[in-house]
Amino acid sequence: MQAIEIYLLITAFLLLLSVVASKLSTKFGIPSLFIFLALGMLAGSDGILGIYFDNVEIAQNIGTLALIFILFGGGLDTTWKAIKPVLKDGIILATIGVFFTAFMVAIGVYYLFDFTFLEALLLGAIISSTDAAAVFAILRAKGIALKKRITPLLELESGSNDPMAIFLTIAILQILLFPQEATISTWIFKFFLQFIIGAVLGYVFGIILPQILNKIHLNFYGLYPVFTIGWILLLFASCSILGGNGFLAVYIAGIVANTKEFVHKKNLVGFHDGLSWIMQITVFLALGLLVFPSQLPEVAFQGLAIALWLMFIARPVGVFLSMAFSKFKFKEKLFISWVGLRGAVPIVLATYPYLKDFEHSNLIFNTVFFIVLSSILIQGTSLPFMAKILKVESIKAKKNNVLVSPLLLNTLKQFYIGKNSIVSGKSIVELKLPQDFLILLIKRENDYIKPTGSTILKENDMLLIQCNSEKRYKRILKNFIQ
Repeated sequence: MQAIEIYLLITAFLLLLSVVASKLSTKFGIPSLFIFLALGMLAGSDGILGIYFDNVEIAQNIGTLALIFILFGGGLDTTWKAIKPVLKDGIILATIGVFFTAFMVAIGVYYLFDFTFLEALLLGAIISSTDAAAVFAILRAKGIALKKRITPLLELESGSNDPMAIFLTIAILQILLFPQEATISTWIFKFFLQFIIGAVLGYVFGIILPQILNKIHLNFYGLYPVFTIGWILLLFASCSILGGNGFLAVYIAGIVANTKEFVHKKNLVGFHDGLSWIMQITVFLALGLLVFPSQLPEVAFQGLAIALWLMFIARPVGVFLSMAFSKFKFKEKLFISWVGLRGAVPIVLATYPYLKDFEHSNLIFNTVFFIVLSSILIQGTSLPFMAKILKVESIKAKKNNVLVSPLLLNTLKQFYIGKNSIVSGKSIVELKLPQDFLILLIKRENDYIKPTGSTILKENDMLLIQCNSEKRYKRILKNFIQ
């Protein structure tokens, strides 16, 4: 076989094995990302397949590309109404909370390693972001639902704290390597500039995307996912060129886009969810290949010590200080502290010192990798137990007997689209109809069409409409006629 066929065979094998192995997460509560990392390590130079991979730059580029679509997919799957009540707490936790966590980790690193405090702060910044996707996978596998405010807060934090960790890592690394080129005040200015540009561009691109999707009227559904991929890459690249935080921008764009209705919305959300899984598997396998397991025992003691310090001291201090004035209860804050699982982002950030030829880059990478593995195993497997002990599980509402009444015939209406109707040539989603005004069926000549948001209305169509309010029905139909 040719080399390309061998690589394709190995890639296919690892992807399929990752998907099948993820069933262990459902059955035993093992976080799926741990399985993906373990498979990468087994396939690496110290593993069974013996694939030698030490290209840090390629691994970092894979991580960056993966993170773009993971964040956008997470934003697109986030409901604005759910996160709005916890928006202030989430933003504070994702910024100030990340800084406090990094600072507290640095204290532990400073006494365990022969590092200066600024070098220790670099490792703290690298390990400061969380990965709540793993948390929700475990909770769903165990059938555990959290109290109403906790879930959206964790979703918001996990999606928005990565930009802060990335900024801190780059800033501290730059100060270490080129202390004369930038002052603290300069980096503070860059921080606000990056986050403002990222937030503004993310909002603008998120608002425009549904409008374009509704008006572009593509002939093939397969082109809609292609368009959204190009749109997100354009946003990230444009934001980065302008000096903004591209990761924050794509996450905000996903949230904003989800507040609007657009054609093929359900399918596109599902597509980007699948794309996020592909990216997660790819980046975890790549990072697993990059590490040399034989080097991990050298950092096992310090790595475990820092991991425990992070779990029991640094993360709780960061959470309680940043949420000092929030309405969350003590036990809820404790659970939020314990949920701070580390994932792919810290390992990706640990590649940055490599590319800058930093003195302790290999030690930092191996230590971060060991901390992530420890966090996944200790915190990940104990989440159901902690949720029960701290009593943060939601109380399931008692089922009420609901009187079922038949659909009244007088709520069904028929409407004929005449020659001068302004809705002719428009898709249903462009009409921005209220939720209680439903187009159930379309009769077009001798065919009956089941309508979707992307269905384009045409002259002479007969619509079967369901609407409870006679006044609303007449008011909306006035807009149908020119």
